[in-house]
Amino acid sequence: MRGLAVGVAAAAVTAAVALVAGCAPRGPLALPRSTKAPMLYVALGDSTVEGVGATSEAATYVARIHTRLLGVYPRAAVINLGVGGATSADVVADQLGRAILMRPNLVTVSIGPNDITGRVPEADYERNVETIFRRLTGEIRAVVVVNLLPDLAVTPRFRGKETEPAVARLTVEFNAALARQGRRYGVEVIDLYGPSRAEIPRRPELLAADGYHPSDLGYARWAELLWAGVERHILIR
Repeated sequence: MRGLAVGVAAAAVTAAVALVAGCAPRGPLALPRSTKAPMLYVALGDSTVEGVGATSEAATYVARIHTRLLGVYPRAAVINLGVGGATSADVVADQLGRAILMRPNLVTVSIGPNDITGRVPEADYERNVETIFRRLTGEIRAVVVVNLLPDLAVTPRFRGKETEPAVARLTVEFNAALARQGRRYGVEVIDLYGPSRAEIPRRPELLAADGYHPSDLGYARWAELLWAGVERHILIR
């Protein structure tokens, strides 16, 4: 029954993401329309943003997205504020204000696993996510892209362990919170949950040696999925 409950909840998250995708962003509909324009990309979040598990900085998903941006905007710059161990509260306290002062054109947000492992109540997590989205969409004119959390329960760190059922349930609940707030604030929401759930069990090489963080191949896949959301806002003809 646990598997059925998680599956039903996961389907609800997928439906919510589809609803988000149909909403027009509150902020600008596009990144700069001139390839000659300066472009600043700022990344917020935790160890996956910092790039733990990658063999080099260039292999992180943030660097990979920046490389793709350079192909469109030769003047594109990137600032990575991600910190290993960060929770949603840490992003609010330590990263959000700094990002807003930088006036970026693009912001990506990836946060939540440390809230789950740190037993942060879902209501507190959603309140922090709401603050992040509200301020990013209300105080600056930036395209904001957030990813749903990958399915943590299929990683070796949790699979088959006593904590697996709770982690599986909380990942779904936290993703539902991300989808709700994304819809509310017109944030571009990218589904990493569905692909990770399907791909990690049959492609263990997507994970680093710690059995939890993405590997170089895993970050390449994240970048591919996230870039699709960024690319929707590039309207240069």
